[in-house]
Amino acid sequence: MAVPATASAITADVARTCDAAVAKAFPPKQIGNPAAGSTKGSAKEQRDYFNKCVANNGKVDDLPADTPKDSKASK
Repeated sequence: MAVPATASAITADVARTCDAAVAKAFPPKQIGNPAAGSTKGSAKEQRDYFNKCVANNGKVDDLPADTPKDSKASK
């Protein structure tokens, strides 16, 4: 008899925290406001960011994984 593999479920608090982190890193577009929202970040990148957040128990960097941390405007 085989023992079934158990999957750990995420808590609602971690899911809410990660959902807020994704919304902050990849802000949703707003209809009628072309300046609002992010044009970067595909759905796959957003899912990966969420999964990374869940794997780290709700703790992620403020920037998306594909954004360099030293991205300063050069003169």
